[in-house]
Amino acid sequence: MPRGFFLTEAVSNSPEETFALGRRVSSFLGPGSVVALRGELGSGKTHLAKGIAGGLGVSENITSPTYTIISEYKTENSSVLYHIDAYRLLNDEDFENIGGSEIIGGSGISVIEWSERIPSSLPGNAITIAIEITGPSSRLIKIEGLPLL
Repeated sequence: MPRGFFLTEAVSNSPEETFALGRRVSSFLGPGSVVALRGELGSGKTHLAKGIAGGLGVSENITSPTYTIISEYKTENSSVLYHIDAYRLLNDEDFENIGGSEIIGGSGISVIEWSERIPSSLPGNAITIAIEITGPSSRLIKIEGLPLL
């Protein structure tokens, strides 16, 4: 992990708490930021992405982009949020073939669900958030790569 960055853990006991954590994460993001989300189906990746979008001032309803793979939203400061779902991709080559490296290499903010499917496409400075289901509505959320305050 790069110097000046840390690993932290949080516990969420509801989708609303996961959303609120996403809003807090959004305050650390700027042009070119990449957030790599990991976790099994139903762990709360999309709720976290919705919180990040809400914190960035996205007014549109955020849904899972599984069938479109990449959804694009305008933020309140007119930058772009790319919500990417790599679930249907087989590997990094698939991501490259749809222009993924151009998106995450640009000036927008990228939030990538199922990022473990495209590990070589993620930049070294990506913020990685792993969500583990610990109960019917509880989650352990591990965040790596946010800058130290």
